Amino acid sequence: MRSATKVTVSTFGVIMGLAGIEHGIGEILQGNVAPEGVMIQSWSDSAFFSSVAGEPAMTIVPNLLVTGILASIVSLIFLVWAIKFVQRKHGGQVMMLLSIIMLLVGGGIFPPIIGFMIGALGTRINAPFTGWRAHLPVNLQHSLGKVWPWLFAACLSAWLCLFPGINILGYFFGVDDANLTLAVMYTAFGSLLLTILTGFAHDSLQPPLFQSMQSNVLNRAQSQ
Repeated sequence: MRSATKVTVSTFGVIMGLAGIEHGIGEILQGNVAPEGVMIQSWSDSAFFSSVAGEPAMTIVPNLLVTGILASIVSLIFLVWAIKFVQRKHGGQVMMLLSIIMLLVGGGIFPPIIGFMIGALGTRINAPFTGWRAHLPVNLQHSLGKVWPWLFAACLSAWLCLFPGINILGYFFGVDDANLTLAVMYTAFGSLLLTILTGFAHDSLQPPLFQSMQSNVLNRAQSQ
């Protein structure tokens, strides 16, 4: 059974990877020009991204075309890693490293920051959660664990409302309200934190990895 932590890391790792690629595409389209400084706009002339200030990013590469290519490549690696390899030993640390590189080569501001946080969460995928089992009442663990799927769905919806929802409202309906944007941002970030916490509670109810493997071996031995 896939852990709630793994599902959360992979899902939001994909979202942040796609966001980084989107930044990269905007920088590639600006062409073979030098940025005015370290801070740049991925989509400086796009009306669709005007409600989010042209998608701010930063780069240490003195060329927007190369920046965009690097941002897209690193973000794609980040996305694939989040799906396929994050559960491996040091998988979360690799995601954290990729997030730092993404930040430095134009992958946006929020995608790498959230990506780093998701990578840190990835280091807990195979954790035994002994602290939760020892200090959190079983009834509370069950209650929080049952809430996780609903919070996960609400959190995913909030992030989709943040992007591309805010952009769609601004571009097609002329809704450009800073308070609304902040409210959606706070909801997205807050629900992500709650999703992580309830995911820990959900996983604390599952048997530790070693016990699960030992049980599988015993079952196979008995069936032979």
